[in-house]
Amino acid sequence: MLTISQALVALIVFFLVMQFLNLQQASKRLPPGPVPLPLVGNLLQMKFQFHRDLLMKLAKTHGDIFTLWFGRTPIIILNGFHAVKDGLTTHPEDVSGRLLSPFFKTMAKGKGIMLATGRNWKQQRRFGMMILRNLGMGKKGLEYRVQEEARHLLECFASMKGKPLDPSFPLFHSISNVICAVVFGYRFPSEDENFHKLLKATENIFRFGGSLGYSLYEFFPWIMDHLPGPHKKAFSSYEVLNSFTRKEIRKHLERGIPDNPEDFIDYYLAEIEKAKDGTKSAYDEDNLAHSVIDLFLGGSETTSTTLHWGLLYMVAYPDIQEKVQQELEAVLGSSQLICYEDRRKVPYTNAVIHEIQRFSNIISVGMPRICVRKTELLGFPLSKGTIVLPNIASSLYDPKQWNSPRQFNPGHFLDKDGNFVNQEAFLPFSAGHRVCLGENLARTELFIFFSNLLRAFTLRLAEGVKQVNIEPVFTSTLQPHPYRVCAIPR
Repeated sequence: MLTISQALVALIVFFLVMQFLNLQQASKRLPPGPVPLPLVGNLLQMKFQFHRDLLMKLAKTHGDIFTLWFGRTPIIILNGFHAVKDGLTTHPEDVSGRLLSPFFKTMAKGKGIMLATGRNWKQQRRFGMMILRNLGMGKKGLEYRVQEEARHLLECFASMKGKPLDPSFPLFHSISNVICAVVFGYRFPSEDENFHKLLKATENIFRFGGSLGYSLYEFFPWIMDHLPGPHKKAFSSYEVLNSFTRKEIRKHLERGIPDNPEDFIDYYLAEIEKAKDGTKSAYDEDNLAHSVIDLFLGGSETTSTTLHWGLLYMVAYPDIQEKVQQELEAVLGSSQLICYEDRRKVPYTNAVIHEIQRFSNIISVGMPRICVRKTELLGFPLSKGTIVLPNIASSLYDPKQWNSPRQFNPGHFLDKDGNFVNQEAFLPFSAGHRVCLGENLARTELFIFFSNLLRAFTLRLAEGVKQVNIEPVFTSTLQPHPYRVCAIPR
């Protein structure tokens, strides 16, 4: 006769065996992948993280569309240019949902643009795009703001008189001031105390996103909510952004909604006012606050980090820096105001900027999508609610699309005659219905800031430093290791 302990062991073994068999049965209906284990799925093999290089390695064994199990939840991985592009654009509406994971659900509560899904997301995104167009996205109005911030950045670099400086803060300050002017209606001086609080909060959120603490919260939120740790700091940092944004909204309300709106908050408050006729509306103060935070986070961190990498590459590859400077001087001269349209005149500079984006690839793996209805993905039937994860890095590093994917090579974007050539596999802003809302603004900022800096300064290592580290630091975005650079006036 079995003892209680033996019976318990037998019950656990039976449960695990049944779990294993159920997973095997469920796996037959999905793309192939590594064998999942009971309870944990493939998490042990993944070391509890979806690392881009490991995903590319698994694709060599299982194909460019394969399944990984997040415990008992299957996640469909898209790897390589064709799988990523076809998976996100063949039926873009079908895979336009956003995964409301425990961390993001607690933080943004499904509000705003970036972390919303369904009808609310469609309304917020459509209205947000309309506001940005009205404020001059892609037009001279917003480009003028970018040029003004580029001028402030040049003054900051020039004030160092060639002495070593850490470019991370000046770059973040200048880039974020563009989006601050868009959403708040004004820019921050560099010494502003509120701006430094926003900077610190942003750093905390992005640093937490790539940490073990983030993974633990996503796996065990019901436990982590009752424990201290870095997740608490991330939530409090988001609250700093939320509190500041709501104060700005109140200031706008107190001064009244102008007949000619001047910033994102003005436009949105005017829409809220229209909806006060009793009809149910998705435009409310909560969605406004979270949309502003989305624009601030998305419009500052990613572009400034890309530029941070760009300056590092110019120091690491001085021959490329010199060719950019020669082209800028020959074509644009030393005093002409640089505008976004000038990119057509300087193909090598344009190619270098695109290669900075491709090679740095700061978004390690794309944001997860959700199938909003039953669909078919690359020949595999998927049910509503299935999670799809595009490995954006695999498109930017696809050896079938790039001659030397693991090398910094501006030639990836040039033809044999030196003309700029765009590449289909260049997808740093993702694809489909969830493509980056601020893509046009980011492209404008990257060109104008980078071109102005390279035309005005030669970037060199600080005295005594012989080499730079171009390996990334993994957070929510891939950051360069801290470095200092000397900006020598030309």
